[in-house]
Parts: sequence; structure tokens; C-alpha cells
Amino acid sequence: MSAPGSPGGDLLDIADAVMALAQDGEEVEAYVERSRDTQVRVHDGGVEHLAVAESFGVGVRIVRDHRQGFAYCGTFDREALAEAVVDARDNAAFAEPDELAGLAEPDGVEPAPLDLWRDDLAAVPTDAKVALLLDLERAVRGADRRITGFESCDYEDSLAEVAVATTTGLRRASRSTGCEVVAYPLATDGDETQLGFGFSVARSFAGLEPDVAARDAVDRAVRLLGATQPPSGRMTVVLDPWVAAQLVGIVAGTLSGEEVVKGRSLFADRVGEQVANPAITLVEDPTDARAWGAAPVDDEGLATRRVPLIAGGVLQGYVHSTHTGRRAGVASTGSAVRSGFKAAPTSGCRAASLVPGTATAAELVAGVDDGVLVQEVSGLHSGVNPVSGDLSTGAEGLRIRRGELAEPLREFTVASTLQRLLQDVTAVGSDVTWLPMSAAGLTLVVADVAISGA
Repeated sequence: MSAPGSPGGDLLDIADAVMALAQDGEEVEAYVERSRDTQVRVHDGGVEHLAVAESFGVGVRIVRDHRQGFAYCGTFDREALAEAVVDARDNAAFAEPDELAGLAEPDGVEPAPLDLWRDDLAAVPTDAKVALLLDLERAVRGADRRITGFESCDYEDSLAEVAVATTTGLRRASRSTGCEVVAYPLATDGDETQLGFGFSVARSFAGLEPDVAARDAVDRAVRLLGATQPPSGRMTVVLDPWVAAQLVGIVAGTLSGEEVVKGRSLFADRVGEQVANPAITLVEDPTDARAWGAAPVDDEGLATRRVPLIAGGVLQGYVHSTHTGRRAGVASTGSAVRSGFKAAPTSGCRAASLVPGTATAAELVAGVDDGVLVQEVSGLHSGVNPVSGDLSTGAEGLRIRRGELAEPLREFTVASTLQRLLQDVTAVGSDVTWLPMSAAGLTLVVADVAISGA
């Protein structure tokens, strides 16, 4: 990894080497990536899985005569880089013409000064990571006699660096670190077993809170013991932050310029319309360092920025890369994303969140006379149609009676549409929770939702 104080300096040198191979009449982009990832899993007091992997490579895009070509190589070897440039050039020659094809150009927006890198994470010995997990497993076991086993206890970390340079004038680098622990305990009472989970995420190893992960894991497992199916009907649903974050991520995904310009979004051509309850304000903000997907630079080299998506329930716009912005007749929002150096960029959210309300989760539950607290869903992403908005997902949680949490519930289905859920939100919690995903969560109260149970 690069030395402290010089984020991506050597990666930019590699990108410059690619730029030097550009020919007259073509635009060239080099996306250089390097990461080191650690994964540890323990089970019953022993290490079940341990892997440390380093990945690095370069993606090359070339645009010539309105044709785009892409190629990559999984090495920094200069001969291999030259071959990738030749391959990208050849691929461009066979591509279909696109009058809007072209690389990002400087737009005058400077990257936010985000502090996302922790030098100490790279120095943490593997033994310390294993020891933390073993301590977590013991803490969960000792917290409640009904904890009888584990599906797993996992640790992951990542140190990632990226550099982007283009012949159109962009030359930027960024880097970030992150780590997480998660426990999946099994709670047993008689013949019944329930699975729970709890986690903690941080930029540095020292920032992890395994005691929080242990507490949440035990609570989520034991409080579902004795769960039964609720009766079918319509009632108020309270989504906890974990579930709400998944829903927000799906909504944010439908606001990608890529999905909109291809007609695969239920929000296409609806800018200026009231698409949600006025309590809903949704933003994409990778410049917020608390977000797991925070980044000062997007994957085309433009500065990221705060993008309003929904304000007071009214649709404001979409996130765009350079290409989707040109197709829509607008500028890029600094929202180009890639799955890695082996892929070309598209548009997408990496740090979506709802603007919080003022009520705590407990206050919101206290305001529900008859409802359900949903603490986990299954198949939510596959159960949503991004074009029609139809939604159906399995769920589990707790009944709410006269403002208090009551009996546990499982094996019921929540059915609605994204459009109706957004319109029927009656309250937004103050408990913003930053999660290891592209969206933050908080407690949401949704009225009159169809529940299918017994």
C-alpha cells in the first residue's frame, strides 16, 4: 500500500504511463485500483477460515471517432499496460458509434477533504483480529443461557486505493479503509431455534465496538423465540434501521441515471412530482465521511458532491455519470461507480440517506396503537420490481400493542409497492445508523401496509 501522506501517488504514476500511450484523435482514461482485504471466520472457539488477498489492476477506456473500447489487466507491468491500451483501441474500432461517447472533463468542482484512511489498520496483526472474534464469540455465549451455538462470527477489513487520469484533464486519487465484525448466534428454547445478528463497522480497528455487536446479536436472536405468524390484515409497520436501509438502497437504485435513461425505473420522467410523503427527503452524499461509501472522487475522476434526490416528497432528479448525464441532457453529478478495474463506469448511489426526523425509535413505537416492528426481511431485493414498484418480502419482528413491543412474529409477508410505501410514511426517526452498505438506515413508520400471515 502507498506510504502515509501520499495517497495514490504511485498509482497516479501508473495512470500517467497509460496516458503517455495515447494517440492523436483519441481520449484515454486509466482507472488504477489496488486493495488488500482480510477475512476471518471463527466457530466454536477455533479459526474456520482465514484469507488475506491483494488485488490490483488497471482498466483502460479509449474513445475515438465516437466509439468506445475498454480493456483491463490485472498487473502493473508496463508491457501488460501497453497491451491493454492496444486491446482497448481495437475494441473501440469494432464498437457501435455513439455521438455521446466521451470521457469526463474537469467541471470546476474540487474534491471534499475527506479523512477516510487509517494507517493503523494495515499494522494490526492477524492474531489480534482472530482474538477479537474469539472474544466476541465468548461474550455472546455468556450473555444469555439460551445462546447455544453460532452460524458464524466474521471479521473483514479492506484497504483500498484508486487513481483516475484522463487525457481530458483529470488526474485524481483517493483511498479508504474499513473494517467490520458480525456475529450470527443461535438461540434455542426447547425444540425452537432462532438466528440473530449483530455487527459493528469502523474505519479503524480501534473504532470497532464488539460489545455493541454482541448485545445486538443476542437481543435479535432471543427476542424472536416463541415467534408465531400474525393474522393477515392491514396495519402500521415500523421498519428498524437495518430494514429501512435496504429499502432506501432500493429506492436510490431506481434513481440511477442508467436505469432512468433505459426506461427501467418507476421514477423515469417524474422530476417535480410528489412521489413521497412530505416527511421524506432523500439525498446522495458521498462527501459525508460517516457513510460507508464515502469518497471524494467518483470512478471517472470527478469530485463527488451532495445530490438532492427527493425533497419534501418531491422528486428532484437522478444521479448521473458523464454518459448518462449526456443522454439526459444534464451534467454529471459526480456519481460514476464501478464494480472494480475490470468494469467500465456507470451511474449509481454510494451513500444515500434520508434526512432524519426528531423522534427516537422508542417514541415512534410508543405512538403506534397496533402494528408490527419489522427487524429482518428476506428476499427484499429480488422481491421488488424496479419498473412497476411491486414489492413482496418475507419478514420477522415483533407485534406492537398500545405503544409497546409485544409477542415475536415470523413467517409473514409484507406486500405493497415502493410508490405506496413512500407515500404512506408517517414518521421518520432521528436514529441515523451508518451501515456497511450504500445507504444509511433509520426507523421508519409506514401506515396501512398489507401483512399476510396466518
